Amino acid sequence: MSDHADLCETHPSRRRILGTAGALFAWSAIPCTATAAPGARDARLVVVVLRGALDGLSAVAPLGDPAYADLRPGIALTRDGPGAALPLDGFFALHPALPTFARLYAARQALVVHACATGYRERSHFDGQDVLESGQPGPGHTASGWLNRLVAALPAGEGIAPRTALGVGVVPPLILRGPAPVLGWAPPRMPRAGDELARRVLALYEAGDPALAASLARGLDVDALANNRPKEGRPKEGGPKEAGGLRGLAEGAARLVAADDGPRIAALALDGWDTHANEGGATGRLAGLLGGLDGVFSAFAEVLAPRWADTAILVVTEFGRTARVNGTTGTDHGTGTVAFLLGGAVRGGRVLADWPGLAPARLYQGRDLAPTTDLRAVAKGLAADLFGLSPAVLGRSVFPGTEALRPVGGLVV
Repeated sequence: MSDHADLCETHPSRRRILGTAGALFAWSAIPCTATAAPGARDARLVVVVLRGALDGLSAVAPLGDPAYADLRPGIALTRDGPGAALPLDGFFALHPALPTFARLYAARQALVVHACATGYRERSHFDGQDVLESGQPGPGHTASGWLNRLVAALPAGEGIAPRTALGVGVVPPLILRGPAPVLGWAPPRMPRAGDELARRVLALYEAGDPALAASLARGLDVDALANNRPKEGRPKEGGPKEAGGLRGLAEGAARLVAADDGPRIAALALDGWDTHANEGGATGRLAGLLGGLDGVFSAFAEVLAPRWADTAILVVTEFGRTARVNGTTGTDHGTGTVAFLLGGAVRGGRVLADWPGLAPARLYQGRDLAPTTDLRAVAKGLAADLFGLSPAVLGRSVFPGTEALRPVGGLVV
């Protein structure tokens, strides 16, 4: 952990000061340079974790499966009528709250992996999230996350993305915890401090605490970039208004990842995907959540436009939900679900699915969509294609114990 993080732990008042300045926690310094060899891909990888278990059968509905509609009275999507699902490939259709993803899919810059899951087969959110983010075979291994180990495995040298990553949030998500340096950024929870206050606080620490002053200065620079504001001493006219909510979160993260000297790997977690009751179909609670996620997709696509050709965004969740609707018009904890992939580097326009079917005899334990694709194989495929990591390193260091699990190939253009 960096000196700045240690200071934050021992001086809570300083944490509050940084929070008012922009809720920036610089767990490591931003790399000064980020060069790539001529002709080399300067890849970006963003992982979005949906905590609470996304209902994959509603996000991407298997309308071609004859058992689908009968399993889901009250929430099943339809091909026609108000709130009709968005067609993908004739068998699968996308929830109507995801028009940005549909547009990217049509442009062959997005794909769906269906009937996928980690190796976890129980139904505890806490353990499921642990396994998803740690990349370990089972729960209880929280010393590091697989994305941090991926960063640590990147070889140093020209042409390799900087050995640092961006964690969005007040504390780094488990997926990014570990020995590799992590830059942290979060939108402010309190009203943003004015420039004059920031200057005075910086001057105060420059006189009495140079280490904290250096971290605060870096933090203010990062916050200015994330919020599209000028750095100290630059003209301020003409800047766009700051956006709030999920879109503002995504825009800030995207600006940092898009920067020439910024991190190339990032992760953020979105909570609230547990839909035990009143899930809704084309409209309702899940539709609202998916609409917010689609806004995140739109923000990333817009802000990362100059880097879009080298960007891949992976969206994952700890497990799926039951195939049948419960007594409160919701769905309970399940197993198989979907993962989304989008970005200009993605070989899109496809749904990858070894479809197991929804007939009663085909359901996992008689209740869930059976998983047929290991999510770790998808993540391995991205890491191999984007950053050149070998299957041996991925199976030994990034996802320990998965040497026999082959990476999914052909995910990247």
